Formats: sequence, C-alpha cells, structure tokens
Amino acid sequence: MLILLISGSVPFLLSFYPPLKFYRKPLALAASIAVVLAVFGAWDVFAVWRGHWYFDPGAVFSMRVINLPLEETLFFVVIPFCCIFTWEAMKYLIQRMWQ
Repeated sequence: MLILLISGSVPFLLSFYPPLKFYRKPLALAASIAVVLAVFGAWDVFAVWRGHWYFDPGAVFSMRVINLPLEETLFFVVIPFCCIFTWEAMKYLIQRMWQ
C-alpha cells in the first residue's frame, strides 16, 4: 500500500499543473482505468479462484474487493493513472520543446 501511495501521489499532485490540462477529458481517463480494472481484475479474481496464486494474509490488508486485497484492486487504478499521466506529461513537454 505504501508503494501505491508513493507512486501515485506525485503524478496525482502534478496532474493539477494548469498548463498540462490533464483533466480536460475526465470520462476518457475514467473509462481507460475502468477497462484495465475490469480486464486485469477479472483475470486476478479467476487466478486466485483457480489457485494459481494467492495473497499472503500477513502481507495485505484484510479488506477485500471481490476476493482481491484492497492493494491489488488499487494497483489496477493507481498504476494506469500514473501511466496515462506520464504519457500526457511527455506529450506536453515534447510539444513545448518544439515550439
């Protein structure tokens, strides 16, 4: 959970930088994250159900979302957010470099 908080906090805070205009398409951002969460979350739920892997109860919070630890579910939200933010920030920086 600590790694998710650290890796997500910087992109989240920088996403409010006005020239970046990161939130100009909030529905597209939400849809992108929702697709990743649905596809890979379902894959994880299936893999845990089949016994392909498990989560050590001593290493994760006890709160579960459809049989997945909270941290695993948030992973599919935070990391795609970070990736999309990085993509948009790089587009902004490259565009600014060539002006």
